[in-house]
Amino acid sequence: MPTIAILGTFDSKGPEHAFLAEAIRAQGFATLLINAGCLDAPTLTPDITSDTLAAAGDPAWRTILARRDRGECVALMARGATAVVVRLASEKKIDGIVSLGGGGGTAIATAAMRALPIGFPKLMVSTLASGQVAPYVGTTDIAMMPAIVDVSGLNRVSRVIFTNAAGAICGMVAARSSPSSPSPTSSDSSDRPLIVASMFGNTTACVTEAKKILEAAGYEVLVFAATGNGGRAMEALIASGLVAGVLDITTTEWADELVGGVLTAGPERLDATAKAKIPAVIAPGCLDMVNFGERASVPAKFADRTFYQHNAQVTLMRTTPAECEQLGRILAEKINRYPAPVTVLLPLRAISVISAPGKPFHSPAADAALFESLRTHLRPGIPVVESETEINDPAFARACAEALLGHLASAVRAS
Repeated sequence: MPTIAILGTFDSKGPEHAFLAEAIRAQGFATLLINAGCLDAPTLTPDITSDTLAAAGDPAWRTILARRDRGECVALMARGATAVVVRLASEKKIDGIVSLGGGGGTAIATAAMRALPIGFPKLMVSTLASGQVAPYVGTTDIAMMPAIVDVSGLNRVSRVIFTNAAGAICGMVAARSSPSSPSPTSSDSSDRPLIVASMFGNTTACVTEAKKILEAAGYEVLVFAATGNGGRAMEALIASGLVAGVLDITTTEWADELVGGVLTAGPERLDATAKAKIPAVIAPGCLDMVNFGERASVPAKFADRTFYQHNAQVTLMRTTPAECEQLGRILAEKINRYPAPVTVLLPLRAISVISAPGKPFHSPAADAALFESLRTHLRPGIPVVESETEINDPAFARACAEALLGHLASAVRAS
């Protein structure tokens, strides 16, 4: 019988987690109750106590708890819950995990969930689920369900939400336990070397064509959306050591990082490839654009810039020649640290759909500044292949794929 871990602060939300546990058992699953509430006595008897979690979180746990500082306690329990839950999952003592929480409970439970493998069922019912959840989800597959009302007692709304949550986590566990269920390690493509690629709507045609070529050559290609979280997820997978090569066509997240857009992947973007020491192909895809939300959300200091309304929720701003010069230098400095073979490819006619001649972001001066900066700052020995095409031209896609295949073949011969 599959077992679902129920992790929560049983000192403040015991009855709610008890209701959830009962609903899960009613569907034929076992439960393991883990108490992360350490400030008061639990109102639900746990299978794993808060003292066990605290001891796993810090050798000085008694001193920390004695101070009764809520922030310290949340941090302690997050560390302890992570250690305990990871151990339970590795020992195959749990098959899924679910939690109900407000701010503190969500911070504790999602810390533990983020440490679990992709594909392991994890559900967080939270009062914060309808807001900015990136700090809680990170680059993982945590399912966030809005609690609608506060997790404070049982009522006509919370009973429905908690019952649905029980059904959701049971469904995930049942699906994963099915003999026909796919997984990252059991699919028929798992024996193929893995390539990761970055893509945006404006580079979809290029990446799709390159992906076909790479797959025909015997590789599995995972495509990540260059939307901040996607870039971070790709970097994390590269850092895991599972990736053979990188097709980083869409480096647009650096435009948001430099200028202040909403889709930044952070200053570490492009770093993992250097540390992993694997072959790569890099292109300046979509460095012509900085992303904002609806038009009214664009900071006033950018009022005189060139904009393109992608849709009602997305406003794109054209990067300037000065910004493009900086972006070229930043990319070059990152790429210069790559110890494995790397090629930079430049589509001279357009770096996105909307930067082509006649399109709203067409700016020969900005593109020239970007290309010249890359040429100037890249260290000697890194090939720069210039193509008189737009980025989504099939010929450019083939050039990218073939360059990466060449590097991968060289790596195999060297090994």
